[in-house]
Amino acid sequence: MSRSGSYKQFYERSINQPDTFWTEQAARIEWVKPFTQVCDFSNPPFAKWFVGGETNLCYNAIDRHLVSRADQNALIWISSEVEQQRIFTYRQLFDEVNRFAAILKSLGVGKGDRVLIYMPMIPEAVFAMLATVRIGAIHSVVFGGFAAASLATRIDDARPKVMITADAGSRMGKVIPLKPLTDESIQLSQYPPKHVVIVNRGLDKAIHYIPGRDMDYVALCHRHHGEVVPCEWVESSHPSYILYTSGTTGKPKGVQRDTGGYAVALAASMPHIFATKPGETFFCTSDIGWVVGHSYIIYAPLINGSTTIMYDGLPIRPDAGIWWKIVEDYKVSVMFSSPTAVRVLKKQDAAYLSRYNTSSLRYLFLAGEPLDQPTSDWIEKGLGVKVIDNYWQTETGWPILSAEPGIEETRRKLGSPSFASYGYTMKLKQEETGLGVAPNEKGVLCIVPPLPPGCMSTIWGDDRRFVKTYFGSFKDEQVYTTFDSAICDADGYYFIMGRTDDVINVAGHRLGTREIEEAIQAHPNIAEVAVVGVADTLKGQVPIAFAVVKDVSKTATPELAAQHEKAVMATVDHELGAIGRPARVYFVTALPKTRSGKLLRRAIQAICEGRDPGDLTTIEDASALEQVCNVVAGSVLFDLAPDTARRVAPTVAL
Repeated sequence: MSRSGSYKQFYERSINQPDTFWTEQAARIEWVKPFTQVCDFSNPPFAKWFVGGETNLCYNAIDRHLVSRADQNALIWISSEVEQQRIFTYRQLFDEVNRFAAILKSLGVGKGDRVLIYMPMIPEAVFAMLATVRIGAIHSVVFGGFAAASLATRIDDARPKVMITADAGSRMGKVIPLKPLTDESIQLSQYPPKHVVIVNRGLDKAIHYIPGRDMDYVALCHRHHGEVVPCEWVESSHPSYILYTSGTTGKPKGVQRDTGGYAVALAASMPHIFATKPGETFFCTSDIGWVVGHSYIIYAPLINGSTTIMYDGLPIRPDAGIWWKIVEDYKVSVMFSSPTAVRVLKKQDAAYLSRYNTSSLRYLFLAGEPLDQPTSDWIEKGLGVKVIDNYWQTETGWPILSAEPGIEETRRKLGSPSFASYGYTMKLKQEETGLGVAPNEKGVLCIVPPLPPGCMSTIWGDDRRFVKTYFGSFKDEQVYTTFDSAICDADGYYFIMGRTDDVINVAGHRLGTREIEEAIQAHPNIAEVAVVGVADTLKGQVPIAFAVVKDVSKTATPELAAQHEKAVMATVDHELGAIGRPARVYFVTALPKTRSGKLLRRAIQAICEGRDPGDLTTIEDASALEQVCNVVAGSVLFDLAPDTARRVAPTVAL
């Protein structure tokens, strides 16, 4: 468990001696029953880690720390939205989680049952997650920005026994009711939960309770005050949670995470990758609805015995110094954020970076989309802190590529998330042939199985989709496909180049084009639509839609088209949520397709980005692509950086 030489030696040991390596890392958590096999890979590509071992995520995150750090701060909640903060020591967190566990058990939740959590960034969401895994149940957290129809889809897939929500959240000081969306989603659902627990924050005065189904959290707390619920010890492969992520089909994929492998992976990542010691304060700016929030707001810092900060608000509210004030007030040692957030701060007065004492901060980790050099330089120089780019996915649960300062301070290259993390055997393959690539040659980034501990074990309820989606891209070899293209230079540094499938990376959040297209087609006047991801200086990518309408008279003038665009966007807000709203909706009479009927998405994307659309020999109707050229040519593409808004001219002669 001690630091063992350089990164290269450490990495090679994880690949060449995986049983020994992961047995050592497994000692970082507590097992009530030791495992008998490190990895069972007898049924590839499915991997089972620490077979036979029994443990509990909640126990490792809270209970085991009570002996040595019961009075240390465990969770610090700060909300610039409602101007409140609450602090919980490990002992207080233990009490809150046990009370919530007692509530769940009283509602009939037991081992293997699902609990769906649709909540804002409040401490009760953390209590709910930890309480769920404490009793051996499986949580599914749904981001509060999703609309009722999207929520209903996730309800029907997970089939939760209990749902937990709040009356409302807040964004930019504006109240966002969640209870009405919860009610609507349950009405749309085929497999509704038996009970809904409601945390009433007093933000929505019009909240309505449905007798017999809805339960008030405060009343339940009084009923179960002081109760202690023993941990349910589960076998290492027992599911801990389901987290839905977009794919190339309209149906989201429920990423299923195990218990033992996940706990070990996170426990190892804190000292090795994030260089954070027990007792230090870790500040991750993500949302609990995303994998980064699961792993690095909640589980990893607490398993490590650190203090974790949960921030509810924007990085510029009340001003652009709020994060750095938090760093000063709570002596934050390590931060984890996204390039998008830093780009937002970059638009503000740089004086905010030096207004507070941030000398406690050693590292700022950034992930979610490629990190550009100007953004990295600006924040690194402004704060005087080391910036580390890292790359991973919902499916992996922890970084695939990253510098690992806890092992060795390696040289970093701007634009690169450095090397493969320990345990990951990486391979770049040509998209068409499956052959390997030379240094500095682009290929599809793949992982040779077995996937290391902490990665997804399957897709919830759909093993066949797991194999087909992630391991079916190449006929010559069964490898996990990230669906990102990358290059690896002669020094072994990786550079991520972009997606190879129809998934859009918006500010680090993956949205399937099919999901957005289905939401747009819910509008009664839309006959057909194509959505592509277009490069954006702030968010990395934004969705742009091209729609064929049924009644062209409704878009006959620029004024009518603008009104219709707003109506289509409102439909997306209702069907999917504002997170899926396209930046622009253009109306055309036909979509460019091949003679076999396949949409020419990459050609559309290239035109939007001012690039050569490539080979068009298979196009069925050239005038359809010309329409795309014409509507884009006269339009300022959506770009949150006003100084970089650009007009794009047609780039192809048809």
